[in-house]
Amino acid sequence: MKSHSIKRHEEREFALQTLYACEFNDDPWQEQLARLEELSRIKVTDYVTKLISIYRENKTKFDQEIIKKLENWDFSRIAIIDKVILRMAIAEILFFEDIPPEVSINEAIELAKKFSTGQSGKFINGMLDAIYRQLKREKKIKKSGRGLL
Repeated sequence: MKSHSIKRHEEREFALQTLYACEFNDDPWQEQLARLEELSRIKVTDYVTKLISIYRENKTKFDQEIIKKLENWDFSRIAIIDKVILRMAIAEILFFEDIPPEVSINEAIELAKKFSTGQSGKFINGMLDAIYRQLKREKKIKKSGRGLL
């Protein structure tokens, strides 16, 4: 089977699919990623591996950031796919110095529109905007490069 290179948006979709699968079974994420790579014939990139690894290592911390911004809503009621998308965006905002936060937020909105409900895009946008502003106030965001913070 021949693999082909993919764009960053496709890499995010690939990571999302792997992380979503991890929510439903206990197989190591590396095995799930390898299965998806074989099924899709898409080559796993360093970005995908780094994003999934950071996500898995910091999932609880990311959930705490989400919970802080929930108003009149219980964390357990958020759709699993939306939780995964939120965590991925927070991972990018906090750990990928070369990706502008606005790009991470916009990509998360697009993922929600494609993979979740009709209202998820607005929900993701509102949550990430609030989380981003809070992280910025707390000086937790470190970006470098042209056009970044």
